[in-house]
Amino acid sequence: MQINELINNSYETAKSKGWWDDKNRNIPELLALIHSEVSEALEEYRENGYEKKYYRENDNKPEGFIYELADILIRVADMSAHYKLDLENALIEKMDFNKTRSYRHGNKKA
Repeated sequence: MQINELINNSYETAKSKGWWDDKNRNIPELLALIHSEVSEALEEYRENGYEKKYYRENDNKPEGFIYELADILIRVADMSAHYKLDLENALIEKMDFNKTRSYRHGNKKA
């Protein structure tokens, strides 16, 4: 799947499930939702590591660290589509720039 396909599919799915019925969803709210997915990924990692994948009993929902990372990408893609942000080009530009940076950006610790 290409980046723009991910963006469009994420947005269309979110719209079809009613998440854009209220057109007033704003960027701070959407960023908070992305943050919640990051927190869920951290909790999955703490409890189960990064390799464990499992399925919730009542509805067979995929669970695990990798699926929380997927949720992060889905939410970023959805927001990018709604606000018509060219995420694919931004990724390419940013990755190209990162190749020009110094080692550890001046010896940063993290």
